[in-house]
Amino acid sequence: MIVDAHHHLWTADYPWLAADGLGPIRRDYTMADLRPHLAASGVQRTVLVEAGLGQAAETSRFLALAARTPEIAGVVGWADLSDPDLRSMLARHRSGPGGDRLVGIRDQVQAGPDDLLDQPGVRAGLATVAEAGLVNELVVRAGQLPSVARTVAAMPESTFVLDHLGKPPIGDLDGWRRLIAPVAACPNVVAKLSGLVTEAGPGWTRAGLRPYVQIALDLFGPDRLMFGSDWPVCEVVASYGEVVAVLSGILGGRPGNIFGATAIRVYRLENR
Repeated sequence: MIVDAHHHLWTADYPWLAADGLGPIRRDYTMADLRPHLAASGVQRTVLVEAGLGQAAETSRFLALAARTPEIAGVVGWADLSDPDLRSMLARHRSGPGGDRLVGIRDQVQAGPDDLLDQPGVRAGLATVAEAGLVNELVVRAGQLPSVARTVAAMPESTFVLDHLGKPPIGDLDGWRRLIAPVAACPNVVAKLSGLVTEAGPGWTRAGLRPYVQIALDLFGPDRLMFGSDWPVCEVVASYGEVVAVLSGILGGRPGNIFGATAIRVYRLENR
């Protein structure tokens, strides 16, 4: 089974879509838009990830959608990790429609300071997510990777998923390797081969992305890596098919662990 472990859905009125340069993706994106891409690329299941709205209602909508959508095997919902009511919120999501599809929680850490994950209230939230049996999903900037390394080392009981390889600054390969290596040294971290075309920008090439994928393979190993399209964000610079093709080309095919088995294991998607 091929799994796209990272895609989004949204409506044109999401506030962050008003930013300059996002005109090409400033519209509604639904499962009806995604299905042709899945079919063309041979993808059977997906993980739907919160899309930056920052509202619990979005997670509820996504879970309800997953309950009636066979392709969506899991949902990574949004939550404020500093919310004192986090435990109750997770329970409410799980008791609602599609609650069994909740597989992880992601806060918009990338918008905070470099040491956000070191803050006691945030660490408490990460622990609450882990105690609920959910994955802690991390979307961070490269400058936040030192705090990621400290956090994942201090919380071995939690499984962490690092989105987009920590958003490497394309062009500073050695600097990114120094930042990502301590993160990869922790066995409780899995990383997504996703979002790289967006980080590289309109001039991205397979040759330019290859060293980043190779370092990820060297540091994490294929059993701790998973494919994610980051659709429709990717459409700023590349189509869904191009994202699949470039990663397949770099890897010399579609390894079963990266293109499915890792996501199934980490998100517990068996029988979905």
